[in-house]
Amino acid sequence: MQPRLPLLALGIALGLAASAHAAEPAAVAQPKLTAQTLDSGGVMPAEQARLNFDHAELHFTIDPARRHLDGEATLRFTAREPTDVLLLDLDRNLPIKRVAVDGKPLATTAWSNPDGRLRIQLPHALAKGGSVSTTIVYGGQPHVAKKAPWDGGFVWSHTADGQPWIASAVEGEGCDLFWPCIDQPTGEPDLVDTWVTVPKALAAPGNGVLVGIKDNGATRTWHWRIKQPDTYAITINVGPFEELKGDYKSRYGNTIPMQLWYLRGHEAGARALFAEFPRMLDFFEQEIGPYPFGDEKMGVVETPHLGMEHQTINAYGNGYPKSEFGFDWLLQHEFAHEWFGNQVTNRNWDDMWLHEGFGTYMQPLYGQYLHGDMPYFAMLHTERMALSNKKPIVSGQPKTEEQVYDGKTGPGLDIYYKGSLVLHTLRGLIGDDAFFESVRRLVYGRPDPKPGNFKPRYATTGDFIDIVDQVTGKDLKWFFDVYLYDAALPKLETTRHGDMLQFHWVTGHGEPFPMPLDVQVGHTVHTLPMTGGAGELSVPEGSLMIVDPRSKVLREMPHVEAFQAWKKAQAAQKKDGKKD
Repeated sequence: MQPRLPLLALGIALGLAASAHAAEPAAVAQPKLTAQTLDSGGVMPAEQARLNFDHAELHFTIDPARRHLDGEATLRFTAREPTDVLLLDLDRNLPIKRVAVDGKPLATTAWSNPDGRLRIQLPHALAKGGSVSTTIVYGGQPHVAKKAPWDGGFVWSHTADGQPWIASAVEGEGCDLFWPCIDQPTGEPDLVDTWVTVPKALAAPGNGVLVGIKDNGATRTWHWRIKQPDTYAITINVGPFEELKGDYKSRYGNTIPMQLWYLRGHEAGARALFAEFPRMLDFFEQEIGPYPFGDEKMGVVETPHLGMEHQTINAYGNGYPKSEFGFDWLLQHEFAHEWFGNQVTNRNWDDMWLHEGFGTYMQPLYGQYLHGDMPYFAMLHTERMALSNKKPIVSGQPKTEEQVYDGKTGPGLDIYYKGSLVLHTLRGLIGDDAFFESVRRLVYGRPDPKPGNFKPRYATTGDFIDIVDQVTGKDLKWFFDVYLYDAALPKLETTRHGDMLQFHWVTGHGEPFPMPLDVQVGHTVHTLPMTGGAGELSVPEGSLMIVDPRSKVLREMPHVEAFQAWKKAQAAQKKDGKKD
C-alpha cells in the first residue's frame, strides 16, 4: 500500500523506473491545496462517523489536452445515528457546479466547501437506519503530483510517440483530490461503480470487474465495479494500453482472472512480469491465505510513476527488472497490499505499519520461498541498516498520513523496515505455526479463510496483539510495548565474572523485556530464557561465542549505528563539496 516505497531496503534506484518512461511534461501552475485537503485521516468527524457509505457512482470524463476532469458523483449513505448533515471531503480546486439530495437540487446556501470539507445540509433530518443520496457535479484541473507517488495527485504524461498516459496516485493527500469522499481509512464505500470516459484510442483500466464499454463515437466509457475498496485505492488510469490475460487455478478451488495492461512496445518486459503472477499468487495463498479479490481480478497497469497498491489494479512503473533475488520486488510489494491494506485496512493512519511493515516483510519471505535463507537474511540486513529509531512506529493516538510518514515528527520509513524486522523477531519468538496463524487471523478475521467466507475488514495494532496472545496463549504485551510503542531498540549488556557471562536487556524506558536469547558456545547453541530480562551462561575464556547466531532478535547494535553515522557524515561532506 504506498507513497514511500522501500527503495533502500532492496537497493533499487528511482532512475531504473524512470528510464522506461517518456519525459515528464513541464510543471503546471496550480492553486495550493488547503491544509484540510493535504491532511488525510486523523480524528474522524462525528458527522462522518454517523454514516455508513453504501454506494458510490463515480462518472469521470478525462480531457487529456486540457488536463481536465469533469466529475459527477452520486453517493448513498445509511445513517448509523440520526443526522441532519452530510460531511464529505473534496478539493475546493475542483469547483462544484450543483448539489442534489435524493434527486432534488439544493440551493447554493444549503452547501459549502470553503476549505475542502464539503458540508451539505439535509432538507430533512435523517433517522437512524434511514437512507439518503447526494449527487455532486464538479470539475476542473485536478491537483498535479510533483513527484508521484510520494506527492499525491494526477500524473499527466505521454508515451514515446506522444499519446496521453495518465494516472492518479493519492494515498498521501487522499481520495478527495478527485472525488467527494470520506477521507479516512474507515471511509470505504461498500460498493463503487466508476465510469471513465476517454478518447476512443485510449483504454481506461480500473478497479474491480469490467461491466462494459460504451462507444460514444469520438470517446468510449469504461464501466468498472468493485466491492469495498480502500479509499485511496480507487484510481484512474488512461493510456494506449495493450492487455495480457490469463487465469490462475487457485489451491482453494476458484479461478482468479489475471490482467496486465502495458504500453505498446513493452511487450517483452510485460510478458516476463506477467509470468511472475502465478508464482506470487501461489506464495501468498500458501503463506497467508486466499487472494481476497479472486471474484474480481489480479490486475496490474503500467504507470508513469513508480507504483501504488490500487485495489485489483496495482500501479506499476518499475521498468520490468528483476532484482538480484530473482523477482520484481516492486510488483511483489504492491501485490502484498492486496492482503495488507486492501483486505485488512488499518482503522487509523497510526496503525499504518499493519500495511507497510507486513507488506515489506513479504519480500524477504518471498525470497526465502524462492531460494532459501540467503536472500531472506540479505534483505533483512539491508532493512536493518535503514532504521532510524527516532519515533515509535505506533503512538497510540489518531494520526494523519503526514504525521506518520514524516520521518522528522513521526516514524517515517520505520513503519516499513522496523515493522518488517519486528515481524521477523516475532516469528522467531513464537514459531512459524503460531506466527502465520496470527497473521491469517489478522487478515481475514478467522483462522480458516476460504473464498466466500470473509470480506474486507478493519483492524488496529491492539487487535493484532490480542490475536497473537490468543494464538500463543501468552501475554506478549512486553514484546509489543518495546518494539512498537518505544522508539529505542532494546540493548543487550554483557558482563563477565570469571567463566560466567551475564546478559541483561536494557530498554528505552525500563520496560520489562524477557526476550529469550540464543548464545552459541563452541558448536553448541544454548537458549537463555532471560526471565526478568537477565540470564547467565558459563563461557570459559577463549571459547568461541556468538550471541544470537541466527539473528533472531532485533536489538541495538553499535556497528550499525557507527556505519549509519559514517554514511551521514559522508553525505554531508559530499553536499558541502557541491556547495563549494
